[in-house]
Amino acid sequence: MKLYSGDLSPYSAKVRMQIYAKGLTDIEIAPPPGFMTGEFHKTSPLARIPVLDLGGDLIPESEVISEYLEEVYPQVRLLGATPRETAAIRTVSRIADIYLLNNMFMVLGQARASTRNSGVVDLLTGQVIRGLKALEHYIGEDGFAVSGRLTLADCTLVPALFLIENVIDTVGVANPIPDMPKVAAYWAAIQTNEHAAATLVELHHGLVERRELIAKMAAKEKAKAAAGA
Repeated sequence: MKLYSGDLSPYSAKVRMQIYAKGLTDIEIAPPPGFMTGEFHKTSPLARIPVLDLGGDLIPESEVISEYLEEVYPQVRLLGATPRETAAIRTVSRIADIYLLNNMFMVLGQARASTRNSGVVDLLTGQVIRGLKALEHYIGEDGFAVSGRLTLADCTLVPALFLIENVIDTVGVANPIPDMPKVAAYWAAIQTNEHAAATLVELHHGLVERRELIAKMAAKEKAKAAAGA
């Protein structure tokens, strides 16, 4: 079994943290073949990561992969012991996925000031803040998102809050996490969890690589423009 993943992909990070938390050692984590050249669509029609490869049988979409892994590896359960507890876990995970991750992923395209659409930024970051306000209501106060233990809700929240803290200011919006006391306390606490910490190291590594690539591309464009002047 192989998980096609990327360090900075928040959706991949969500599944990686689940794998670490469940102590799974039989899933290889590898970069997607041909991802940067566009060839990955031949492997997976969506051409998005993560993708779980079951030996030629491919499962796309992080939420689907997470549910599959919970069914195949029931040990170290990251869902609830009762249907109601599972519903609470899924509620927080869905808020993180739909309102935080999805909107932060889309707002990344507005990072360049010269082409930024302020209306788009306001719409997307407004949804992020809406999600954080909802989390302020639902989030646990014992260092975990739900149930006083690590669950799938934490696996989704960690990369989501990472993106907000490290990326939202690139579109001219201040980090809203400190304005949400319960979310801020959770974020400070969950980073000390070993599985969250391992995932955050990978996310930070991916962010450094991405910023270095952007700087190189910008320098190349500047040199090309100077040569043509």
